[in-house]
Amino acid sequence: MADIRYYDVILKPVISEKSMDGMAEKKYTFLVHPDSNKTMIKEAVEKMFPGTKVKKVNTLNVPGKTKRRGMSVGKTAKTKKAIVWLTEDSKEIEIFSGL
Repeated sequence: MADIRYYDVILKPVISEKSMDGMAEKKYTFLVHPDSNKTMIKEAVEKMFPGTKVKKVNTLNVPGKTKRRGMSVGKTAKTKKAIVWLTEDSKEIEIFSGL
């Protein structure tokens, strides 16, 4: 396993209707490094966004989709998502505030 630092764990936020509805419950969704685990994700969120406290982390592996273009068949890259729940006394994550 590669040496993964906390700033390499979170790749980008997931912007969708479902993830935006979860923000009211302090539930945020991120695309994360495929080799990261729940402890790494928790530490990365707490270090990258000061004032936040993570209650729990749910992760899911998203397999690549099979795509075709004419006769050639290929697969898209597999990804990993993390759903991060913050505690009630935690601060909001600022990157989602302008959306």
